[in-house]
Amino acid sequence: MERSPTFAASFDDPRITEQFCRRIAGAPNDLVLLGVVHDHPASVARVERVLEAVEPDVLALELPPAAIPLYRAYARDGASPPRFGGEMSAAISAAADATVTGIDAPNWTFLRRLVSRLIADRTSPSTVRRLFSSLGGATREALRCRLAATLTRATSMTVARDDPVEYECSHDASPERQAAHERSHVASVQALLGGVAPDDALVYRDETREECMVDRLEEIRSRADVVAVVGVDHLEPIATALST
Repeated sequence: MERSPTFAASFDDPRITEQFCRRIAGAPNDLVLLGVVHDHPASVARVERVLEAVEPDVLALELPPAAIPLYRAYARDGASPPRFGGEMSAAISAAADATVTGIDAPNWTFLRRLVSRLIADRTSPSTVRRLFSSLGGATREALRCRLAATLTRATSMTVARDDPVEYECSHDASPERQAAHERSHVASVQALLGGVAPDDALVYRDETREECMVDRLEEIRSRADVVAVVGVDHLEPIATALST
């Protein structure tokens, strides 16, 4: 399998570049991988434009499966882009005929793999405590999404999981302005994180999440065309794993 260098360039849009958009060629189906910045106008536009062009059988989102019903509800609100859910609900709205699946933790596959790795590495008790504290928060968040989806379906109100992130760049800004702002934002965050020693607990969590997402994407690609939307920090490791 090899990465096509021409896919992003086929779009006349500065928001769709190799930094954020990869096509992973392979048998029997190709996979398009989109990296996003949560709620950023450039990311919302990127998923909308690519999904309108590609029309995949399956849309895979970096969300836990329990959160998918809520983002489906957000996608149905009639606004363009949807008022809530950022690039994830925008992706669902743009891929109306696709099967939507959540590929992120928490799930049983992730937990089994994580526990096996912790035991094999003889991980320190302090790291394990920090790790499972973060997982507890993620599990509670997934359950809140499920509850919010139930309330949204059962009532006339939309239950927002959180307030949208606001940037100094709007959905009405030009594609060039959106693209430049997003690149600057990503560079600033990466520079900030680059000066901080990584937490072992978060490394275990994120590496295991990525491994599980790669396995899930490989399984989906074996039977269908797929577009996957993931956080931009996960784009490179997932693309590399899928290309080997």
